Amino acid sequence: MSKKAIVIGSGFAGLSAASFLSKYGWDVDVVEKHDQPGGRCRHFKVDGFTFDMGPSWYWMPDVFERYFAQFNKKVADYYKLIRLDPSYRIYWDHDAMDVPADYEALKKLFDELEPGAGEQLDAFMKEAEYKYRVGINKLVFKPGQSLLEFLDFELIVGLFKLDVFRDIKSHISKYFKHPQIRQMMEFPVLFLGALPENTPALYSLMNFADVKLGTWFPEGGMYKIVEGMHKLATETGVKFHFNSNVSSIIIENGTAKGVTIDGAEPMYADVVIGAADYHFIETKLLESQYRSYTPAYWEKRVMAPGCLIFYVGTNCKIPSLLHHSLFFDVPFEKHANEIYSNPSWPKKPLFYLSATSKTDASQAPTEGENLFFLMPIAAGLDGDDENIRNHYFDILCKRLEERTGIDIQKHLVYKRAYCNSDFIADYNAFKGNAYGLANTLMQTAILKPSCKSKKVKNLYYTGQLTVPGPGVPPSLISGEVVAGLVDRELKA
Repeated sequence: MSKKAIVIGSGFAGLSAASFLSKYGWDVDVVEKHDQPGGRCRHFKVDGFTFDMGPSWYWMPDVFERYFAQFNKKVADYYKLIRLDPSYRIYWDHDAMDVPADYEALKKLFDELEPGAGEQLDAFMKEAEYKYRVGINKLVFKPGQSLLEFLDFELIVGLFKLDVFRDIKSHISKYFKHPQIRQMMEFPVLFLGALPENTPALYSLMNFADVKLGTWFPEGGMYKIVEGMHKLATETGVKFHFNSNVSSIIIENGTAKGVTIDGAEPMYADVVIGAADYHFIETKLLESQYRSYTPAYWEKRVMAPGCLIFYVGTNCKIPSLLHHSLFFDVPFEKHANEIYSNPSWPKKPLFYLSATSKTDASQAPTEGENLFFLMPIAAGLDGDDENIRNHYFDILCKRLEERTGIDIQKHLVYKRAYCNSDFIADYNAFKGNAYGLANTLMQTAILKPSCKSKKVKNLYYTGQLTVPGPGVPPSLISGEVVAGLVDRELKA
C-alpha cells in the first residue's frame, strides 16, 4: 500500500512537492483554503480583464523546462512562451531606457552610456554564468540540513569565485561606473528581498538570468503556469481539496499524523508538508511545545518587502507603454531606507508597472489595458486603509501621466487595491510579506528556517520562508527538494 502525504497549500512549492511525491509512489492529497490553486499566483477575471494577482516576471525558463522534463513533459505541453523585446523599460528622472533582449544590442547601449562598458559586460557575464551554473546545480538543490551537503569539490574550489562573502553592490561597481548601468544591474536582486549592499555577490547569477536567459511571458498570463502544474499534478494522481481550511495538525506521540479541516472529518497521512506560510503553520496549527522557533527568532528575521498592488482596467489604450516598466525616476536610497532601515510609508516611492495586454490582447477588452501597479513597502507596515491606498494611487497615476500623457483616472473601468493586510487575510502571510525572507548571507541555506521540523517527526516545510528562497523558480525547486527529502527519509 502506498504511503500517504498531505500537502497544505497549492502555491508553486506545494504543487511541486505534491507532484514529485506522487511520482515517487506516494498517495497525495493537497488541502487548499481557496477555490483555485496557485497561492500568490492566483488570478481573477472581471469585466473582460484578466489579472494575475502576484508574480509577473518569467525568468529562468530552464528551471521550468527542467521541472516538466522530469515528468516526461515539456513547457509547450501546457503553455506557450513569448520572449519580450525589449525585455523592459526603465524610466529615469529625465529620460527612459529600453533594455533590449539582444545581447549585442545591450552591449552597444552600455557603450553609449559608458565607453568600454560593453566589454566589461562580457567579463561580468562570464562570472555570472559560472555562478548561475554552479549555484543552480550545486547550491539550491540542497535541503539545508547539514554543512556536509556542500562538501562538493567544485563548490570548495570555487568558493571565492562564487563571491559569497562580498556584496553585489560593490561587485557591480568593480565593472561599471555609470549610475544608470549600476542601478539596472542591481535591479534583479531586488526580487531577492534585500538591498544590494546586503545581498551576496553570488546573486549576480540573477543578472545572467535577466540578460542571457531573457524575460518571457506565458500567453494567457502567469496563471497558465499554475494551470499547467495543476494539470500535471492531477495527471500524476494528486487529489485536491479546495475551499478547505486547515485548522490544526494532528500530533500523536510527537509525530505528525494528519490535519483537521474546519467543518470536516480529520484527514490522516504518514507525512504532512506545510506549503502555506511557515510562521502561520508553526504558531497557529501547532501547539507551543511542537514549535521549532520562538517568537523572538521570527522577529529577528529580515523580511523581503511587502507591497501595495493596484489591479487596474482602463477603457483606453496607452500606446507608449511596454509590457514591463520600472519607474526609477526618484532617488532609490530614500525609498530603500523607508523599506529596510526606518519602516514607514514612502514619501517618493519607486514602483513597477505591468501591462500584459501589450503582449496578449486577450488580457483586456479591445480598447482597454490591464495594468498591474506594484509599490514595494516595508513588511509589517500597518495602516493600509482606503485613504492611504487612494493617496498612493493618485501619486502613481500622476507619475504615469507625466511619462505617457494619459490620465488613467479619467479612463478607469476597474480598480482593486491589495496590500499587507490582504496578504495576511488571504495567505496568513507573516508580517504581510509578499516575497518571504530576504536572501541575506545570514539567511542562506542552513541558516534559513529548516524544511524539516525540529520538534515533530514527519512534518516538513516548503516554500519561500525556507530553502532555497523567494521567487517562482526557487519555489519549484523547494517543492522538489523537500519531496526528495521526505521520500528518502520516510518511504519504506
